[in-house]
Amino acid sequence: MNTRTAISDLFSREEITELTSKSDIHGSWAVLSTWAVIGGIFAAVASTWEYLPAWGKLLMCIAALIVLAGRQLALAIIMHDASHQSLFKTKWLNDVATDWLCARPIWNDLKKYRVHHIRHHSRTSTVDDPDLSLVAGFPTSKKSLMRKFLRDISGITGFKFAVGRVLMDTEKMEWTVSNDRRWISQEGRHWADYAKAFLKNSGGAIATNAALFSVLWAAGHPKLYALWVLAYLTPFPLFLRVRSMAEHAGMPTSNSALTNTRTTKAGYIARALVAPIHVNYHKEHHLMATVPYFKLPRMHQMLKDRGYVSEPPTYWQVLNELSNKAE
Repeated sequence: MNTRTAISDLFSREEITELTSKSDIHGSWAVLSTWAVIGGIFAAVASTWEYLPAWGKLLMCIAALIVLAGRQLALAIIMHDASHQSLFKTKWLNDVATDWLCARPIWNDLKKYRVHHIRHHSRTSTVDDPDLSLVAGFPTSKKSLMRKFLRDISGITGFKFAVGRVLMDTEKMEWTVSNDRRWISQEGRHWADYAKAFLKNSGGAIATNAALFSVLWAAGHPKLYALWVLAYLTPFPLFLRVRSMAEHAGMPTSNSALTNTRTTKAGYIARALVAPIHVNYHKEHHLMATVPYFKLPRMHQMLKDRGYVSEPPTYWQVLNELSNKAE
């Protein structure tokens, strides 16, 4: 289907009303359970560290980085859902609480993200899609994909992102979550303007990370904050890349979410690392972005029962499909 899909052709008015009804309880569960896992990881490392041999400490750190990065992605996806006004029924919880509890701790901004992301939904897979650079160049070769993954896990991608975020928050570069770079004219700016812009734009991230560091300090384990930073710079970019690839990479240019977006089957490991709160049901999300996360599996099953979608591939199958090009 190359024409834009009308939701009224897929669901009745009653079904649309039911599928798009939001819940403060489910929204709260998404936020609080994510932070509970983060807290649990810090507690597990702190309580077992002195009893572990050197190799055990190394394994503990690796495991902590992986799980923390998965929860950082969960915070990003919760912010994503809030950008569609689908996370909470109460507007303040959706826009303010989610911004401070989920977006700011991972150096993001709900309002800025919303403007960027709505453009992605209205122009998916076209040359005007602001996220097109995230999935360009696929399929690629397995060696090329491995090089990308190595840049992610080594911290190169994370470092480049951090530098880019500083440039955006000092307003030298336009704000984006894609790989595009658009420079802003600096004519007439004074050096103090950069500091003021950075504090204005990064103040929330600084405040929330200072709060996290303070909690760890008060608990007697300030060094654990390093795990949060390392997770953000290493596994987190890798998980972001896999998530982006699965959603749109290698899909045909089309006006229909049934053909330009991919839903992916997610097992327990995928849900913990690259597909939190049902973000793997991405075809369904693009068809009707106001459907809250906890209703996406039901929406998928309804579409499947009616013959509109087929059995989705796993993440491994998607990665193999997108890396089958000869070197």
